[in-house]
Amino acid sequence: MSESTDSPSANATFEQIGEVLRSNQSFVLLSHVRPDGDAIGSQLALGFSLLAMGKSVRMINEDGLPENLAFLPGSERIETPPAEPLDVEVAIALDTATKPRLGEAALHAASRAKLWLNIDHHISNPKYGHYNLIDATSPATGEILYDLITALDLPLPPETRDAIYVAVSTDTGSFQYPSTTARTYEMAADLVRRGLDVGTINSQTYDENPFRRLELMRALLNTLERSPDGIVAHWEMREQTRLDLALRPEDSEGLIDVIRAIRGVQVAVFFEDLPDGKVRVSMRSKDRELDVCKIAMEFGGGGHALAAGIRMKGPLEEAKQHVLTAIRKRVEETRKHS
Repeated sequence: MSESTDSPSANATFEQIGEVLRSNQSFVLLSHVRPDGDAIGSQLALGFSLLAMGKSVRMINEDGLPENLAFLPGSERIETPPAEPLDVEVAIALDTATKPRLGEAALHAASRAKLWLNIDHHISNPKYGHYNLIDATSPATGEILYDLITALDLPLPPETRDAIYVAVSTDTGSFQYPSTTARTYEMAADLVRRGLDVGTINSQTYDENPFRRLELMRALLNTLERSPDGIVAHWEMREQTRLDLALRPEDSEGLIDVIRAIRGVQVAVFFEDLPDGKVRVSMRSKDRELDVCKIAMEFGGGGHALAAGIRMKGPLEEAKQHVLTAIRKRVEETRKHS
């Protein structure tokens, strides 16, 4: 299979992607470190469709399967990277804005792949694959895969069906965020017609939190601060909190929405110490004029206008000062133009 001759700015067509999937036999599917529901859901969705086509498939994540997604059918196939590179023809990066976000060990495991597909919905994605399918208007990579699978009439087994639903549900705040469209609801309706048990899967996704997550919420609330005008709210998680509560990476997933929901808050920020001395910054905005992706890109991060992230040099106090200053500058610029 030759590399795509399309310009880097052009997306591959569904037919081109389909040709890659049909004409190759061995695949490794990857998603970003600290995986969320869209990352793991996208791997399982495409992975089980390919398995149903009789393909050889490995599904790898640098950090493995989060505990909170272990209910997904087939999720036991998500593995951490093997030490030696895999003998595969095609590597497929899913829901990952930049190639380094896949992780060094995962990249090493996929290093023998002759062809790379890059399927994602982050506007900051530089299109690092031989074939790229990037749709920044899509609310989730899972929805892109649903469109791809149904358009190409690829298999859609129960594992794929359930994984697509969880991928899209978790990345749309349970179908609440502005990126949710009529197509998103139509997709969900089709998945229900295909046998999706909505009540059970929503309960497994949202109503099975470990008690330590509630303890983390209490700790975070004690660090909550708001700007004097109430537009920016932020909280922080120190390394000691992680150790004291024996936290897993997924325990903080989605908690930023608690402060995003405060009346008057337009930008919510979560600062988190990482074990390697870096700081993870998650940002959410309610206003497209306050584009947090542009702010994140100032520090080497990226994402979407309303949801973005950064990994930056610590210590946390310095990182916090830099990011909050950039946000305040953006707020002031927006006020001038309004």
